Amino acid sequence: MFLQKMKMVPVPEQAYGNFFEGDCYIILNVSNSATQSTDIHYWIGNASSQDEQGAAAVYVTQLDGCLGGSPVQYREVQGCESAKFKSYFKNGLIYKKGGVGSGFTHVEANVYNIQRLLHVKGTKHVTAREVEVSWSSFNLGDIFLLDLGKVIIQWNGPQSNRQEKLKAVLLAQDIRDRERGGRAQIAVIEGGQEEAFPELMKIMISVLGQRTGHLKEPISDDKPDQNQISDVKLYHVSDASGQLLVQEVATSPLTQDLLSSTDCYILDQGGSSVMVWKGKAASDEERHSALSRAVGFIKAKNYPSNTKVEVMSEGGESAMFKHFFKSWKEKGQAQGLGKTHSVGKIAKVDQVKFDVMELHAQPKLAAQERMVDDASGHVQVWRIENLELKEVNPSTYGHFYGGDCYLVLYTYNRANKPQYILYMWQGRHATQDEVTACAYQAVNLDNKYNGAPTQVRVVMGKEPRHFLAIFKGRLIIFEGGTGRPGVVNPDPGARLFQVRGTHEMNTKATELPARAASLNTNDVFLLKTHQNVFLWYGKGCSGDEREMGKAVADLLSELDKQIVMEGQEPAAFWVALGGKAPYASDKRLEKEVALHEPRLFECSNQTGRFLMTEVADFTQDDLDEDDVMLLDTWEEIFLWIGNSANQYETQESYSGAVDYLKTHPAGRDPGTPITTVKQGYEPPTFTGWFNAWDAHKWSGGLSYEEMKSKLGDISQITVVKIANFFYVLILWKKQASFHTIELVLKNQSSKYILKVIIWSSLFQEYLTDAEFENLLGCTRDNFQRLPKWRQNDLKKKAGLF
Repeated sequence: MFLQKMKMVPVPEQAYGNFFEGDCYIILNVSNSATQSTDIHYWIGNASSQDEQGAAAVYVTQLDGCLGGSPVQYREVQGCESAKFKSYFKNGLIYKKGGVGSGFTHVEANVYNIQRLLHVKGTKHVTAREVEVSWSSFNLGDIFLLDLGKVIIQWNGPQSNRQEKLKAVLLAQDIRDRERGGRAQIAVIEGGQEEAFPELMKIMISVLGQRTGHLKEPISDDKPDQNQISDVKLYHVSDASGQLLVQEVATSPLTQDLLSSTDCYILDQGGSSVMVWKGKAASDEERHSALSRAVGFIKAKNYPSNTKVEVMSEGGESAMFKHFFKSWKEKGQAQGLGKTHSVGKIAKVDQVKFDVMELHAQPKLAAQERMVDDASGHVQVWRIENLELKEVNPSTYGHFYGGDCYLVLYTYNRANKPQYILYMWQGRHATQDEVTACAYQAVNLDNKYNGAPTQVRVVMGKEPRHFLAIFKGRLIIFEGGTGRPGVVNPDPGARLFQVRGTHEMNTKATELPARAASLNTNDVFLLKTHQNVFLWYGKGCSGDEREMGKAVADLLSELDKQIVMEGQEPAAFWVALGGKAPYASDKRLEKEVALHEPRLFECSNQTGRFLMTEVADFTQDDLDEDDVMLLDTWEEIFLWIGNSANQYETQESYSGAVDYLKTHPAGRDPGTPITTVKQGYEPPTFTGWFNAWDAHKWSGGLSYEEMKSKLGDISQITVVKIANFFYVLILWKKQASFHTIELVLKNQSSKYILKVIIWSSLFQEYLTDAEFENLLGCTRDNFQRLPKWRQNDLKKKAGLF
């Protein structure tokens, strides 16, 4: 909808994506996801009036009230739209000059008397702005569409890249299909090679004039993504004293308990965006004025007027808002202590056994559970020794030492084709040289399998679920030392292991400092000394956990185990731990996985510098084979490597992923697994985050060259028609007779050409009223009022049929 005389007027569907700079628009989007979230965007044109902007804000508030206050509201400014807004218009945004107040009308289908030049920018989210129809508007790095109604000529700057060209072609097709009913032809000129397109250049020159001088240098069309900013502040907004008070509450990382239902808050993302949270019990005045207060906050902070604004109600928070909080619990979610960094508290894994067929049938389940199969594939393990790979004895598979680095290759079959996962396990006490060698050897091993393996970085203590499963309950992580043959590790005396898991698919034992503070009432612990082996059962552990504790204890020691129940410990137990001391004794439910929606980022250096740009409401089509894409599922980071991504992008993407975790405003765990996925070799743990993943897409997708050839060249007769059209105009303006024009077009199917050319809407535009009446015998207005059959009859009599 757009504002016309301060009233909301619906925009016809064929005009979606077209925005007049002098207008304001309101966009309502209801997602088809399971959450059925609703978003309201109000778009402000650069030339819109203050009255229009104010009216739009009022309508947004009213619309929000009609929808029960649940939608998230977004304030969008021309040229600075959010990724979410742009995602609604996959083929791009078109900024048009003028507006309703200027007498301009919105797009009408099948109208051809058009002459405009569109400046196209962007690769992932495309925008096109109307510019002066002149060579002075061109530059060497961008794409330009010369739209002449029935013909659209795409001129590609010689420094533009393949992705930009493809997006421009898609935009041109969109204009043709939605605005011209499919009845327009598209032609492409490669800038710098104009001599190869002489007929098309004649048309451009006839409209733009002869080109003189050099074209301008390219203009940077991308800005660094601002969504990853650690300088986040939360402000409390209140009018309890009768005047508006804004007070800083906290800085990142934020916690959910800072938000009170009786108040409103402003989250300031380092000046790049402002988010307003409305508590469900806040006063009506506070809730209704939330948007205007956000704008006032921006002015008070001297932030740019185009700063993005989001407004949301309690219970309807956006995914971005939740990402700024260390943890987020939805209403009705099971209560518990959640994640903690206290020694001895390691998050429990889900108690679910898998049917491998179910995993393959439901990729989403595989993604959420981070399991590609039932872990029945083949396992090979190597250790880094003297910076080289040394195969590990299979009898010790599952034993990992904090002073080592390991490569674990897992092979499984999918659709009768071998698939590979290469885990790079990094010990906490390994040297930097060993960590570097581990990455280097991973590349060598990856090359051996022609780039097919999915590479997963595993930081000690952060082992993903599938990694646990492939060792079948035999995974034991020693705090230090090495597993190298012939090396004697220092004797620590007493050793304490925490055992977590309920079956062999999710169990591991982790060594902790041998002291009482390491204990946890919810788990099983194994205390091993030279004389005794104690198996300690916390009051909160289950029978299955106790059974797995016994199994792991047998792996660690052949001595008899003394069962110790919490609260009934013998003195020798406490002596071995250095004395009795307080430990985590609160009973708790299992940790709930943080409810965070996945986010996708494009990692590219196409603009000459490395940028990470977020892609909202992503689909598989957003995976650009020229780039690296970062998928953040909160529990894991994926780096998807496109087949045409360059080496610099690949290297910088990994560093960017590490920095992304380090600087995340929610204080993310830097040990979060980072998984590298190659195009065409995506595991279900990755594909499950995409709706309707097409495994054959990469073999059937159209490249820019294929898309260009699919358009087909404008035929020679069509080119001649268009080229001679402008000559005909000259003759017509010089009062040449039809006979003269026919002679010019003698060998060009003159009657058909005259019908197309003389009656084309563009040709009509050049006819004066007198010329029109002289040709058809009636005025232009009277002609338009006639029925179609009568119009055709007059054209036949004029020799145009």
